[in-house]
Amino acid sequence: MKRITAIIKPFKLDEVREALAEVGITGLTVTECKGFGRQKGHTELYRGAEYVVDFLPKVKIEVICPDATVEPAIEAICAAARTGRIGDGKIFVNEVEQVIRIRTGETGESAI
Repeated sequence: MKRITAIIKPFKLDEVREALAEVGITGLTVTECKGFGRQKGHTELYRGAEYVVDFLPKVKIEVICPDATVEPAIEAICAAARTGRIGDGKIFVNEVEQVIRIRTGETGESAI
């Protein structure tokens, strides 16, 4: 099993969720966060004063899936989240050793 963590632009969340549903991903966790990468923030004008916004709003999506669905899930996220502009985000993939469903006590892939 793998954990896919994707950091994307907030307005792409619905498209990514729908794309993951199409490849069979039934559950995910979403966290609102802030960050920056190469774009290093931007300058905004507020009431006549210019100020720098260092941390941009992002959304972190976490999905646990069987090894067989990792590649289709990554491709779905990439296709749905891509705008072609800087700041589209990143995807991280990690190994998951164990999953336990608290309610039933199921473990492994059946707990996903």
